[in-house]
Amino acid sequence: MRTNEAGPGSEATTGSSPIQKKQDFVVRFAGEGGQGVVTAAEMLASAAAAVGYHVQTFSTFPSQIMGGPTWTQTRISIDPVLSAGDALDVLVALNPEAYLNHKDEVRSDGVVLHDSGFEAHHNSGDIGIPFDQLAREAGEARSANMVIIGALAHLVNMPLDYFEEFVRQRFKGRDAIIKANVAALSLGKEHAASSEIQIGALDDPVKPDHEQLMIKGNEAVALGALAAGLDFYVGYPISPATTILVFMERNLVGPGKFAYQVSSEIESISAILGAGFSGKKAMTATAGPGFSLMSEGLGLGWMAEIPCVVVDVQRGGPATGLPTKTEQSDLLACMHPAHGDVAMPVIAPGSVEECFYAAAMAFNWSERYQGPVILMSEMSMAERAQNIPKPDLSKLHVEERQVYQGGNGYLRYDGYELSPMPIPGTPGAYVANGSEHDAMGDTTHLPSRHIQMTQRRFGKLKLLENETYEQENASEPVAVMTWGGSKGPTWEAYRVLTEQGEPLAWYYTMYLQPLPAALVEELRKKDLVIVPELNYQGQFSGVLRSLGIRAESITQYTGLPFKVSDLVEKIRDKAGTLRKGMVEA
Repeated sequence: MRTNEAGPGSEATTGSSPIQKKQDFVVRFAGEGGQGVVTAAEMLASAAAAVGYHVQTFSTFPSQIMGGPTWTQTRISIDPVLSAGDALDVLVALNPEAYLNHKDEVRSDGVVLHDSGFEAHHNSGDIGIPFDQLAREAGEARSANMVIIGALAHLVNMPLDYFEEFVRQRFKGRDAIIKANVAALSLGKEHAASSEIQIGALDDPVKPDHEQLMIKGNEAVALGALAAGLDFYVGYPISPATTILVFMERNLVGPGKFAYQVSSEIESISAILGAGFSGKKAMTATAGPGFSLMSEGLGLGWMAEIPCVVVDVQRGGPATGLPTKTEQSDLLACMHPAHGDVAMPVIAPGSVEECFYAAAMAFNWSERYQGPVILMSEMSMAERAQNIPKPDLSKLHVEERQVYQGGNGYLRYDGYELSPMPIPGTPGAYVANGSEHDAMGDTTHLPSRHIQMTQRRFGKLKLLENETYEQENASEPVAVMTWGGSKGPTWEAYRVLTEQGEPLAWYYTMYLQPLPAALVEELRKKDLVIVPELNYQGQFSGVLRSLGIRAESITQYTGLPFKVSDLVEKIRDKAGTLRKGMVEA
């Protein structure tokens, strides 16, 4: 029997051979759209999370409804998972193309698990299994995924009890389906065991002492919005933001709540501006193409000072671009989405857990400074399933609107400071004008008024400058600072480098515009700030340089997230080049 020495740990014994305990396990399911690739990966992750493992998935698929190369990766670990993993312990290939496209990413001691209808020859082992045939033998033709999971359980010596309990909970009350799926698990494990190949026993999980949620990024955004008091949601379907709309249609219910699918993104932004003007907490979600259509509406929200939240779930661009791939290339568009002098507040969470809190904070910001706030997510996080601690709602601070309580004669836009908002139909009613306006809201072209109102609108951003940020090894002159969904892989790479003795500082915040003022001052003192980001232009490092910070990007624009191993190499090279230049100077 082959064993896999994957880090320190105690040993299990199978027969006469010891099996090294694994701390981490990465498996990729690859095939065609419609073959259940995503379902299998998420079922494996959910079952593992239920017994106490930390899990994370990553999915990528073509933009058509059926067919096309699709793959989903699941990482299971006894420790919190920061990325989807690099090299594969197991590749599950459902067709020859999937095997050919992904075989080179399997570890030298990894395994290819494939449909026995074609041949696959991996260096250290491959197992052919008739997935569909065994599913039919189990009594349920749709249980091929369970055959695969049973085989995977053998490869890492995981008890079938984990998965049988998951099946019982998922199909509770449907005894025939439970029986067939449990039988499929057993058949898969038995068939894999006949090969005498294992890659090491996954170490026992340690169940956390707190409640957890198995959730995706878009769901976390939606839940955070609900927790913040969302009243009104409208949206138009667009990948990869559509699931937020679907979630709201099902869950934003009750007195005073409204969710609706509109006919365009222009209608979306117009509707939430109307709702915000009338006193409601309002939100929409879209992706790059839809966000572009909202440009003029966002400018109206900025000029008229109307609170609302717009979620941009980034995908590859420009134009239709890569509708189902991930990218971080909308930053400049989100920071300045409208014509003229506009600087829109931007919050970009870096993990599924942060998606919840970022959504709630986006509403707080919109109420605090009275205007639109952009919440930036991205495809890889929106579609990623992960177990996170259940948010403690008792610790969530929710800011409410400053509502005018006086009589008539109120000047809504008087002065340079924030002013309470009248609610239509109550004293102090006003016109929320998209033309330049005077203190009452009436149109004016007087230079003095344009100067006053421009300074008022930009001055309100100072109310948002005192948010939190992360730092570690702050005294080091070279820092790593990423943003958004690249946080996990970059943090993992940073930990690898510092454990190897690289002198690096770490900084991170999800508050991108305005950045925390104290963070900007710290970064200005650094010899170099290295910024990994998924775009061609190095957009965030350009923003940092405009603030007087010596920043350089590590860019990638493949439509896929960073690999930790690539970041380790590139960060080390950039830091080393700087230090070498300083010595030579």
